[in-house]
Amino acid sequence: MLYWLVLHFAIGLAGTWLAREYAIRRELIDQPGERRSHDVPTPRGGGIAIVIALLVAACVLGWRNPQQIILIAGFVVGLVLVAGVGMVDDHRPLSPWLRLGVQALAGAMLALAVAGTSGDLNASLITFVAVMVLTNVWNFMDGINGIATTQAALVGAGLVLVVGGIWMWVALALIAACLGFLPFNFPRARIFLGDVGSSALGFAIATLLAVTLLDGRVFAPLLLLPLSAFLVDSGLTLVRRIAKRERWWTPHAQHAYQRWASVSGSHAIVTFMYAGWTAAASVLAWWLEGRTEERVVLYCLVWFTMAAASWVWLQRLHEIGSGPRTAATEKDRK
Repeated sequence: MLYWLVLHFAIGLAGTWLAREYAIRRELIDQPGERRSHDVPTPRGGGIAIVIALLVAACVLGWRNPQQIILIAGFVVGLVLVAGVGMVDDHRPLSPWLRLGVQALAGAMLALAVAGTSGDLNASLITFVAVMVLTNVWNFMDGINGIATTQAALVGAGLVLVVGGIWMWVALALIAACLGFLPFNFPRARIFLGDVGSSALGFAIATLLAVTLLDGRVFAPLLLLPLSAFLVDSGLTLVRRIAKRERWWTPHAQHAYQRWASVSGSHAIVTFMYAGWTAAASVLAWWLEGRTEERVVLYCLVWFTMAAASWVWLQRLHEIGSGPRTAATEKDRK
């Protein structure tokens, strides 16, 4: 396990450094703006290192476990599609509908692999929905330093304890690669994940959740608890933008985490607080394991209600306390 972690950490670390050099040469730079949360031009596309680490892990595991080749192949093909369209978009902007179509194709490939492995059509449908939701959620929530990567690592850490078979090793590879990327992105961002990285993280998490559900050992609502911060923030923000008849598919800075970072003047504080919430949710999920389904559902409803109330409070806090950014935040902002 130590060798496995070191290998994928090294891929994440070295790959991110190489991606940064490439982005600078090709002038793949995110510029500051009112719809962004950073103040200085920063290269993008560093998430390709995490993608490579996951592909290496999948290929090694597929070679050693040919009985899992259908599901692994579905994961590899889907990951390549999602990361590929994200990488193209990092080089030149694509239509959001084209990206969504490619993500749907990736979700369909993984769903077919799940159906071919298990014969469970319900699990196949859930897999497709999970891919479409989480791929975009991670893309939406990649807006300040470190938040998308730390959340993926924390969710992956929770899934290591419950995911079955060889997929534990995929989760470990995900964690190690994220830790290799983080020194370049937190607390000060020298490169961003880019669409190639954020979308791939969401796809990887969706795959691990689908495999965990297939195993049948964990009551499904428990798997939603560690995702609560991202699901609530992205979901409620999207609903509000649609209700206000805004162009909800365009970039913006209206998520609670972005507004909190604007008011607090620190990305690090917000990233740590979101990490704390997710860690607490994971502990709650562990504590609830083995309890009655009624109690689990009740606690989940209470937890998500608390998350929604926190979202409302943070939005209100921004309305009350928003003002000009201080010069001290320039080095900290993504």
